[in-house]
Amino acid sequence: MNQSVRGIARVATAGLRALLVLTLVCGVIYPLVVTGIAQALFHDKANGSEVKDDGQVVGSRLIGQHFDLKDAKDKDGNPLPDPKWFQPRPSAAGANVYNTRYSIVVSGASNLAADSKVLKETVIARRNAVAAFNGVPQSEVPVDALTASGSGIDPHISPDYADIQVARVARENGLSRAAVQKLVDRHTDGRIAGFLGEPHVNVLELNVAVRDLAAGERGD
Repeated sequence: MNQSVRGIARVATAGLRALLVLTLVCGVIYPLVVTGIAQALFHDKANGSEVKDDGQVVGSRLIGQHFDLKDAKDKDGNPLPDPKWFQPRPSAAGANVYNTRYSIVVSGASNLAADSKVLKETVIARRNAVAAFNGVPQSEVPVDALTASGSGIDPHISPDYADIQVARVARENGLSRAAVQKLVDRHTDGRIAGFLGEPHVNVLELNVAVRDLAAGERGD
């Protein structure tokens, strides 16, 4: 009986020691080492690819966000886009539950089929709205202004979509069209390795540049 108790005690003690060692190694030492390496070698990415303006974090270059007017909504209760800023792609994230408008809480697409009547009506409505908002013919509205991304939080738009917004943004911020176009060109990234993906513009970084330029023009 005593031998049995001592055997159980030895096994329990060995298990407890293993638990403590593994907790220390896997729960403390390993996370600290990985975090230290990430902060030392990939500081920007490890901290969420933050975008800062005047020293304040205004978002992540990896996550799209909306640029709406405060306390202004359309007849359906949706926020109205602010004409001072470049606008992102439409977002369908969470649309079947509640209107998140690029909330980082959820991510997803509309999952509407290519032959969906709802999708067709939505695209037509978006084309009309984008054309009117930017004062361009409907034929100039690019496809990424009409369709939501698979993630619902795409931070990029195409150079074509940025180009049709230049005149509006310049006018609303009291800037020359040429100056704003230069910002678009400067913030246009090409294909990865020269052949992967499409040229794209990060909307948040572009809007920060617009704000800085406008502030400089005003002497702020």
